[in-house]
Parts: sequence; C-alpha cells; structure tokens
Amino acid sequence: MEEMEEELKCPVCGSFYREPIILPCSHNICQACARNILVQTPESESPQSRRASGSGVSDYDYLDLDKMSLYSEADSGYGSYGGFASAPTTPCQKSPNGVRVFPPAMPPPPTHLSPALAPVPRNSCITCPQCHRSLILDDRGLRGFPKNRVLEGVIDRYQQSKAAALKCQLCEKAPKEATVMCEQCDVFYCDPCRLRCHPPRGPLAKHRLVPPAQGRVSRRLSPRKVSTCTDHELENHSMYCVQCKMPVCYQCLEEGKHSSHEVKALGAMWKLHKSQLSQALNGLSDRAKEAKEFLVQLRNMVQQIQENSVEFEACLVAQCDALIDALNRRKAQLLARVNKEHEHKLKVVRDQISHCTVKLRQTTGLMEYCLEVIKENDPSGFLQISDALIRRVHLTEDQWGKGTLTPRMTTDFDLSLDNSPLLQSIHQLDFVQMKASSPVPATPILQLEECCTHNNSATLSWKQPPLSAVPAEGYILELDDGNGGQFREVYVGKETMCTVDGLHFNSTYNARVKAFNKTGVSQYSKTLVLQTSEVDIKKLLAVAWFAFDPGSAHSDIIFSNDNLTVTCSSYDDRVVLGKTGFSKGVHYWELTVDRYDNHPDPAFGVAHMDVMKDVMLGKDDKAWAITEGGITKGATIGVLLDLNRKTLTFFINDEQQGPIAFENVEGLFFPAVSLNRNVQVTLHTGLPVPDFYSSRASIA
Repeated sequence: MEEMEEELKCPVCGSFYREPIILPCSHNICQACARNILVQTPESESPQSRRASGSGVSDYDYLDLDKMSLYSEADSGYGSYGGFASAPTTPCQKSPNGVRVFPPAMPPPPTHLSPALAPVPRNSCITCPQCHRSLILDDRGLRGFPKNRVLEGVIDRYQQSKAAALKCQLCEKAPKEATVMCEQCDVFYCDPCRLRCHPPRGPLAKHRLVPPAQGRVSRRLSPRKVSTCTDHELENHSMYCVQCKMPVCYQCLEEGKHSSHEVKALGAMWKLHKSQLSQALNGLSDRAKEAKEFLVQLRNMVQQIQENSVEFEACLVAQCDALIDALNRRKAQLLARVNKEHEHKLKVVRDQISHCTVKLRQTTGLMEYCLEVIKENDPSGFLQISDALIRRVHLTEDQWGKGTLTPRMTTDFDLSLDNSPLLQSIHQLDFVQMKASSPVPATPILQLEECCTHNNSATLSWKQPPLSAVPAEGYILELDDGNGGQFREVYVGKETMCTVDGLHFNSTYNARVKAFNKTGVSQYSKTLVLQTSEVDIKKLLAVAWFAFDPGSAHSDIIFSNDNLTVTCSSYDDRVVLGKTGFSKGVHYWELTVDRYDNHPDPAFGVAHMDVMKDVMLGKDDKAWAITEGGITKGATIGVLLDLNRKTLTFFINDEQQGPIAFENVEGLFFPAVSLNRNVQVTLHTGLPVPDFYSSRASIA
C-alpha cells in the first residue's frame, strides 16, 4: 500500500488530495490548489474582448490556448505556429508549456466564502502542473471540472489503514494520542490542544465532541457524495456518452448536446470499463511477477560473479607463481584486468537491479491504486478516470517489453591464460593473445530475386554462402548518394533484409553489403544497381502511392482501411506522417474529411521526420500546414508539393487557396496531418496534379 502513496498526493501542495477535481488532460489537482495557480489573461486576448472588437473570430478558436487561429491576410490562412497572432506590448510571463500568461491580479475572495466557493475572475487560465497544458475557464470556473469521488474514497481508505492509533492533528512536533474528535470541525485533538484550540465556550461550546474511535467510525460511515453533472449541478449522472467518454445526465440528452453520439447505460459502461481495467491489470501483474523473479536472478548473478571472480583470481595466481621471477610485474597487470572486468560486470548488473527495482515499485504502486479504484462503487466517478488508468496500465506494461527482463551482462569471465610460452616470451603475455584466432566471415551474397524498389524506397536482401563455416555476427549495408558519390552506411544489424526509405525519385543507387564478427570484416559483396520510380520528363511530375505510417505516428492515432484512414483517441491534437518522404520532383495527394465535429481545427501539410507529434501541425519549425479555409465534413483538401520550384500549395474542393502558401521549401518532407478525436480523414494517393498546374509546369 505504501508504494501507492505517490498516486494519492497533489502535485502542487504535495499532500493528499482534498476535494480533487479532474482536469481535461485526466490529471487531478486539489480544488484549493487549482485556485492558487490560476492566472488571468489580458482583456485584449480574451474571447469576449475579441468579439467586442468585431474581429469576427469564432468562439471555437478559444477552446484552448494552444489552438490559436493561423489565419491572416498576409499568409492567406497558412503558417507555422509561432504563438499569438499579435504580440502584446505589455510584459508577460510564460507558463511551462510556452503559452503567454500574465501575472495574477485576483482580488481576495469575500470573507463569507471559502476559497473553493469564491467566484473565479473573468479570463482566468489554469495550467496543469503535470503535463503543462493550459486552458481558459468558462463562466462556471472551477465548478466546471468534475470532482474525483473515486480518488477521495481511495484516500480515505488508505489513511484509515495507516492510522493504527489516532493521533492529534494539531501537535506541532511529536503528535500525541488523540482523546476526542469534534464532529463539526472534523479534527482529532489531544487534551492540551483541545484546551488551547477548541475551548468549550462561545460558538465552539455547541460543537459535539466524541471519542476518537467513534469519530473514525462516523467518518467511515458518512454517506458518499453522489457525482452530479458539471453542466446541471442538481442532476445526477444517468448515462454515458461513448464519443465524449464522459457521464451525462438526462437533461444533457434533452438539450441535444449528445444527439448524434452513441449513449449507453451508466451501469453497463461501468461494468465494461471495470472489466477492461481488470484484464489490463492481469497482463501487468504477470509482468510484475516476472520482474520479481528477474530481480532474484540478478541478485544471484551478483553472488555468482563474485564467486567466479575469486576462483579466477586464484587460478591466475597459481599460474603466475610457477613463473614467479619473470611474471611478478605481469601478474599485477593481469590481476588489474580481471578486477576491472569484475567491477564492470558488477556495475552493469547493479545498475540494472536499481533500474528494475524503481520500475517495479512504480508498477506495483499503480497496480495497488488501480485495484483500489476497482473496489469503488461509484460508476460515474470510476468512468471519469478509467480511460486514463487503462492507458497508463497498457503503457506501463509496454515498458516491460522485450529486452527489459534480460540480463545485460553474463556471469562468465571470457578470459583464459596460457602458461606454455617460453620464459623469454613472458613479457608479451596478454589475455588477447590467449584466444584462439578465428577467421572473418565469408562475403555475403545479394539475392537479386528479392531486391526491388517501390516509389522512392529500396528493399535489399542477402545471405551467407551455403558452405560458409564461419558465422557472421551482423551485416553492414551501404548505399551511395544516387549521383555516383561516396558510399554511406544505412543499416548495421543481424537481419538479412532491409528497406531504405526517403530516396530520390528517378535516381540510380549503388548498394553493397559486408559481414562482420569479433575477428574482423569480410569483403564487400558485388555492387547492385537500383533505379527508383521514374517521373514524367515532360511535366516533371512523380506519381507515388503511400499510406500513413503507424511506426512514426503518435500512440493516440487510430488507423483503419489499410492505414489510409486515421482518427484519434484524444481531445488533443496528434500528428501522423505518410510513409513516403519527398526531396525532389512534383507530388500531389488529397485528403477527404470523413467526420468533423465541434470545430476541431485539423491541419494538413508536410513535415520533417522529427516534427513534434503531440501538438498541432505547424506549431514548431518542422512543419508547414493549412488550418483554415472552409474545411468541413466531406471537404477534400489537396496538397501540392513542388520541390523543383521549392513551393507548397493547397486546394480545398479543387479550388486553390490563395497564391503559393510557402516558398523556399527544401529538404526531405513527409505528408502530415494533425487531428483530434472529433476528426477522421482518408488519404488518396497516386493522383495527377491539377490540370492548370500541369500546363504551367510544362510551359515553364
């Protein structure tokens, strides 16, 4: 249970959560702490002031500080994210995620209101202390966030299990045993603190003092608060919206907020999510069991390494004593080598023990917390946190993946000593000389029938000669630059097949491979000439077929239709790239919007491979994208990348969006999209370039 304690503490105050609320990012925070970290944005940047100034910007542009509109007359709706559209002249600060916020200027709450109930000033902004995402509060303020009743119940049970003897809550140093509890104050007192802090006079005289044990029982038996709707505080949750992944009340359904969404019974979804979390915990439990066994194995390895070290040293000393006169100086050197190997092995194993112990403690803490959450009988509260917990459990299980539970070091000392040389050769004695020399591996053979090219990718396959008796530990594949230049390594490993992406279209590449082992490197294989996809010389246009790439996409992206259709499981923007990269030629592809709910602001364009995957496309300097311009459900967005002219142009429903969106576009670019759970798009490739642009290219 103690390993679960970190899950129950607020990241702001460091104490157990008190009245925790759930932020949109699924993290928790005390309600009082949330008020303490509120900041005010300037009036000029608030949605109300923008509407008052007649800017005509949609309310949806202010759903989140991260999602500011990129539209301006200067760039015709295209651009890379660089912050706000117009920089303020007033000095400002930055929140942890880079969003500009101004120092809080909040008046103290009225004395008759508690801090949690005091009204929140207009234009208040809160930043999650864990993931640093920021958002502007609406008119409901902090009351718009659901309360985490499940977390409160887990904390109550945890504190009750740890409180073997009830202690005074007001003693400054060593807490004394409590003698009474005030039911109104909900505080345990020892006799001195009761006389000092709770005298039986004035308004306190009406408070009821009970024995500590009775107070604990009354706390435990106090009725659990029922979760109510954040939009309709007098209504209890009765249904669950599958698309929004949140409990709703019947009044929300009557108002039509979820009319097009799939809505299911709250109890049924509660049981379903409990079952999913339990199944996820089963897999994680197996990983934890394997980790415990692995730790035992590592600790046994420490003992075995030490025993082998002692044995090896004794053998070495016995051999050196036979040659005492000539080997005194050499003996010291050899012992130093052994000790160094000994320390290295111990360091590697101990480091792995430490790393695995920390991960196991975190895994066990998460498991205990999830088991306590499963015990909750509040369906609404459970469903508010179940998705986040299921993702955390799967992510933690993936961290115990292949290779994590494999020792990084062997217990054997791969050293041997040969004392057969004559005395005059003793000064040349070394461990390396004692190993039997082995030949280098044979030259690998390229399998021409399995080597091919597709678009701007090349796949090569090779094998060892049939009668080769020397095993190869790995292979090195080399390609030139496509223009007859120097060879460069593109793959080093044990596999005998490799696909190289991101090559130039209509280019000729030379490929060769060699094998290696501990002794050395083999000769190069015969050189293979590869030709990537051709282009239309008249139009300088290359036609490429490709799909979205699950390997480089954010983990929240959901693929279907042979990786041609994508959506997202998160409300936040996530980036997915195409599988094919372009560095020259003219390329055109289209994307159709299959679903478009609640103005989600998807972005379409191109990006480098190292673009940020957890923010809107174009927010960093690694991507170029369009985010506005009549994008609705059923719209078709065309992207024209002309690397001959170094330009990027966009089309919506076959109409060009302004002039050229971006110029001086150079490098290797991948088709890119950013979207959230309210959007679904489908990719169409192998398309001809629009006729008017083709004519223009042929004339040029």
